[in-house]
This record gives sequence, C-alpha cells and structure tokens, in this order.
Amino acid sequence: MTWYQTITFLEILFGALFLGVYIGYLMRVRKVALFFKQRPHIVWFKFVLRHVYVLLLVIAILGPSFGAMKKEIKTIGKDLYIAVDLSESMNATDVQPSRIEKARHEMQRLISRFNSDKIGIIVFSSEAFLHTPLTFDQEALQLYTRTLRTDLLPSSGTDFTPVLQLALEKFTQNQTADTEQQKARVLVLISDGEDFGERRQRLIDELREQNIRVFALGIGTPDGGRIPVPGGYKKDNNGQVVYTRLNPEALLQLADQTDGEYFEVDDRVSEVNRLISSINNIEGELRESKTVDVTANKYIYPLALAFFLILVDILIPVKLISV
Repeated sequence: MTWYQTITFLEILFGALFLGVYIGYLMRVRKVALFFKQRPHIVWFKFVLRHVYVLLLVIAILGPSFGAMKKEIKTIGKDLYIAVDLSESMNATDVQPSRIEKARHEMQRLISRFNSDKIGIIVFSSEAFLHTPLTFDQEALQLYTRTLRTDLLPSSGTDFTPVLQLALEKFTQNQTADTEQQKARVLVLISDGEDFGERRQRLIDELREQNIRVFALGIGTPDGGRIPVPGGYKKDNNGQVVYTRLNPEALLQLADQTDGEYFEVDDRVSEVNRLISSINNIEGELRESKTVDVTANKYIYPLALAFFLILVDILIPVKLISV
C-alpha cells in the first residue's frame, strides 16, 4: 500500500491537542456525573466511536492506494526553433515600446504555451547564430529570451538566407533514425521583413522537401518608424532620417511556400494567439510510449465508513445511568 499524502509534524501536533482537550472534556463529564451519582458509560463509548471516525477521515485524506493497474503514458511534442531578427531596424518604435522589446514579449508567450515541445532560439541579421539549442528547459529559454538585444550582432541589414540555412542544418542534425515516423518541425521567424538578401529559393525548396514549416511573424507597421541611435535617429548618406517599414512580402512567401502561415504584430493588434493555435493544430511526434503500473486511490472506503459512524454518533443520545 502507498499513500498520496504524508503526515507532517503540524498534523501530529493538532491531533495531540485535540486528544488532550477531549480527554479534559471527558474528565469533566465524569466529575459532574459522579457529583450527581450517575455513570457516564455512553460518553466513553462515544469517545471511542469519535476517535475511530476521525482516524478514518485522516486515512481518507492521506489517500490509501493499492491494487495495481496498467496505464499507457504517451509524450507527444514538436521540434520548434524561434528565429528572431536582431538587425538595427528592430529598434524602431512604431510598435511600442520597440519592435525588439515586443518581439521578446511575444517570444515569452510562445515559449510558455509550448512547454511539451523542444524549443531552440536562433538570432540573425545578415548572419545567423544558434542562441539556444533545442531543450525542454522553460526557465533557461525565458532567461535567454530576456537577454536578446540588437547589439548582440554586428550592425547590418537583414538577410533570411543564413537563418534558413542554419535552421535546416539544425533540424537535420536532430532528426531521429526512425524514418517511418516524420517529426513535426516548425520554424517561427520573427522579423520586420526587411530582407536584403537573395538566393533563398533553393533553401525554401529544401525546407519544403524536409517537411519543415515556416510560420512568419511580422513586427512593425506599414507607416514605419525611426531607428533610435545614440544622439538621435539613424540617417542615410544624405543626412535624411531613415524610416523603416514592415515589408511582409518576403515573410508571406516563406510561409506560403513551406505550408506555414503569416501573422502580424503592430501597434494595435497582435495575432500571436492565432499563431499559437495554428502551431498547436500540427500533429506532433510521438516521443515516448510506455506502460507503467499505477495504484488507485481508495479513499472512498474509509470516508464512507467514517460518515456511517458519524451518523451512528448523531443517532445515539447521551444518557446517564443511576448508580
């Protein structure tokens, strides 16, 4: 037999206090009965009866478990990389407080909603780097997400080619030897869509062949915003303030050609909940299946007997017998 709960010192202390107070009550009843020359036999019977059903209630709370049964345990999940754009344009404030801070906030939401999936983080601008490998460690993922800043990478434009290449390599490395069951593999690409790279079509074809789906999350507004830099705002070679705008075309193409979807986050609306729902609808990989022996909590039996004894206690009146 096993127990779902354990008795702590506090329960023992209160039990001892209850017993002491009840014994004091019985001694007082006995003293009063002797004064009136009565014998309180039924009081002693109730003393035993009440302690029996209190003990049964305690046993029910502790949860006696016995009787083995078989149960199949399945773990189902997906491999998911979140790639976030750390180019200088992500400092723009057309999405408050800034695009990069909004991206961090939405990433934390994504991570918390996929706690049964292996998640990794990739950072990119004109180059791409693995920030966090695939892991189930939610605390580590949240910690690394809070450290994301645009100054982690060299100041340059955005190129989707390196991040797609890196994601393809990492997914391929983590592919299992079991070829009969294809893993569900998802790349979430978070960017303002300003892609200055080329020659990505070959990578899109490879992603589609490997059944790697790209879900793109565009952050920014069509009107755009200025890019804060020390001493003011970024300017071009002619001294004009640079405005960066959301360009969804490249993100839409990536999502469409890999059987993914495109979503947006701007200064008024966030479609992250729709993104989460879409990813959840993807059938995950059966990571583990095993049969274990489990015991059933049989608390109902001592609880039912305790209620019966409580009913008996209520129905039996206290009568004093003359000496």
